[in-house]
Amino acid sequence: MVSKVSFIIPHRGREEMLRQTLDSIAAQKYDKRDIEVIVVTQNQSMTNDTVITLRNMAGKLIRAEESDTISQMRNQGVEQSSGEYLAFLDADIHIESNWIVSMLSAMQEQPSRVIVSAVQSCPGQAPVLEKIRTELSNVCVDCNVEFLPGRNLFLRRSSFEKSGGFPAHLVTCEDYYFTQKVAEQGQLYYTSRSNYIHLGEDKQFDLMFKKEIWRGQSNLHSLKGRKVPLSEIPSFLVPVWFALFATTFVVSFPFLSRFTSTLLLLLALFPVGLYSWRLHQHSEGRLPLPAIVRFYSLYFPARFWGTLIGLFKIVKT
Repeated sequence: MVSKVSFIIPHRGREEMLRQTLDSIAAQKYDKRDIEVIVVTQNQSMTNDTVITLRNMAGKLIRAEESDTISQMRNQGVEQSSGEYLAFLDADIHIESNWIVSMLSAMQEQPSRVIVSAVQSCPGQAPVLEKIRTELSNVCVDCNVEFLPGRNLFLRRSSFEKSGGFPAHLVTCEDYYFTQKVAEQGQLYYTSRSNYIHLGEDKQFDLMFKKEIWRGQSNLHSLKGRKVPLSEIPSFLVPVWFALFATTFVVSFPFLSRFTSTLLLLLALFPVGLYSWRLHQHSEGRLPLPAIVRFYSLYFPARFWGTLIGLFKIVKT
């Protein structure tokens, strides 16, 4: 028996990548009568090209309020859907043509699996930052994981309903919260049977820095109402470590001995070096070490500032 799959795609702004996402869904090797596509957009209007693409797929277009979080948009899409299985994609994801078949196969072969996700890939000519991001996404492949990014998720409707849906109160980090909630019902599985390309992946270091500040704002909010695994704790502590020793080094440099200043600098750079070397080894040398060092040297302070902004917002409210 063929199962109906409902794609839920939250959207805002750019439409070119959304159309590429829709085209990849239309190219699925699966009965088109059993594919439902629901785009939940914050755009006031859509171009004819996008409307025609959706119409050809018999897709639904739902308008969301500008103030709605991505969680609210995804939940709205589910309310309008009818599939036995739900597929959550971001509006800049191009999935391989065997994506549905592979997700169903991986899900059905192991009853304890509650969410399945495909691996990330990128073109060979992609910028080094995109390659770093892709390598980080694929640290653990063909295995159970503790959380999954929300840009490509496949699960049963029943699992979604039991979890209570996406957390409407979170602006970012909602995928961590949601997938860990669903994981209370079973396993999260990351499979290489299919892949996707993140069309909107970070490609420039300066823009990545700004995005990470924004992404980090819900770090503390996301802790409420869920169990935090030990493996996630370093993601909160390391940026603070880096910021603490780096700031102390800069402020105290004129007044400290050369030994003390050097020690502070080494302590600040220790997590950068450790994480960089680990990723360099995991990539088997495919990623240049200087580029990885640059990535973490921007990533840690950006995450710290984002968390600090989020903390200020908590205190303010």
